[in-house]
Amino acid sequence: MKSEETPFEGGPMDGRVLSVLLGITGHPPKTYRIPVPDPQGGPPTVLVYHRVPRTPGARMGLSHRWKYEYDPEGRQTRRLNWPWSKPDATPQRKPDTTDE
Repeated sequence: MKSEETPFEGGPMDGRVLSVLLGITGHPPKTYRIPVPDPQGGPPTVLVYHRVPRTPGARMGLSHRWKYEYDPEGRQTRRLNWPWSKPDATPQRKPDTTDE
């Protein structure tokens, strides 16, 4: 498997470079999550970084190099909405208004 040295900007990982595995398309993942263990034994804190272009490519809009920027809010990335995908939450049912 191929990997690429990818820099991280912002947050606790600012200035560090990690070797990130590349996907089948030759790009690193769009979101990189780093679990940090809690010293008191509680649940780990998860640092979220999103992939952004590092240098512009030869053509407009293309990039061959990437970097990760820190997302302090840890937003969820957009999920594909396939017709056969299950919804995140079931819709609320309307209350029955008929008299018994």
